[in-house]
Amino acid sequence: MFKKINLGIIFGGKSTEHEISVRSARSIINSIDQAKYNLILIGIDKSGKWFINDYSKFLLAENKQQAVPDESREDEISISKRDQFTGTVSVNSNQNLESIDVIFPILHGAFGEDGTIQGFLKALDIPFVGVDLMASAIGMDKDVTKRLLRDAGIPIAEYFCLSKGLEHAHSFNDISLRLGLPLFVKPANAGSSVGVHKVNNQHEFMNALSDAFQYDHKVLVEEAIMGKEVECAILGNENPKASVVGEIIPKSEFYTYESKYLNSTDAELRIPALIDPQVSDYIRNVAIKAFQVISCEGLARVDFFLRQDNSIVLNEINTMPGFTNISMFPKLWEASGISYTDLIDRLVILALERHQRNKKLKTTL
Repeated sequence: MFKKINLGIIFGGKSTEHEISVRSARSIINSIDQAKYNLILIGIDKSGKWFINDYSKFLLAENKQQAVPDESREDEISISKRDQFTGTVSVNSNQNLESIDVIFPILHGAFGEDGTIQGFLKALDIPFVGVDLMASAIGMDKDVTKRLLRDAGIPIAEYFCLSKGLEHAHSFNDISLRLGLPLFVKPANAGSSVGVHKVNNQHEFMNALSDAFQYDHKVLVEEAIMGKEVECAILGNENPKASVVGEIIPKSEFYTYESKYLNSTDAELRIPALIDPQVSDYIRNVAIKAFQVISCEGLARVDFFLRQDNSIVLNEINTMPGFTNISMFPKLWEASGISYTDLIDRLVILALERHQRNKKLKTTL
């Protein structure tokens, strides 16, 4: 008889991208083949406490005013591995609750996309969807990512990296003379366009720095690249594959947080992108190379600018892209022949395969 996989879905979290994570989790739950999976919904509130049962469903609810949370602390949990049991454990009673075979940590930003949750799950020897610890940490830090990409010969935007306390080491005049105007200011360790500003003068620059430093101790100041915004999704472990290339056509100045997650009419997604097939193939090959340069496995979305002369600049590697109903990653794979439901299956299989492979490696040492 077919045995269902016990799949833990971790969502929410302490980062500024809490709501995006909740939206992504909601889409996954609505699309997953529940004939194949027993779902263990693990919601992390904004204070960092973990819950299952009624309170996790409250965190997941689209309309919190209509949902009634169970405030009982019986729902607060941790994840543990002991004896023959791996799964959720009650914080209060220390009793085993739900066993887990594999986890989908659909967490964006700090504590979820920076290697934190990956390191925790790896220490417990629990298979998990998405990239491993090192690639998560590298991909989260745009400065470190850019250095590795540059060393690999992959074109990136020219930039300055400013550290908290040393942000005046380079003046606005020095930076603008080197990079031109406008400039983009963004936290080095944040995603989903959080804290990102387009600036045209010194006043805007100082305000943008002040805001960006609220999210991270390192801030990037990048040259503005004129061109189409195109993206490619990657799927796989040792032999990753690239999706078709899609284009984002923002209706605001750039692809904002609101455009990505809140307002589906604020940007047009053109999939596949209307670009030369040879250029599309080149972008896909560079996306795979970048994926491997930072040691990714499982999944990632790679974002580029495509200039008018068909040259490209790699903008960002997102190691846990959004999974909402308007997110680019699932839409790119749908256009490549993999439905949202099948995409979830493939990600779970990749997680289990990597875990088995790594276990075999350990036994040979």
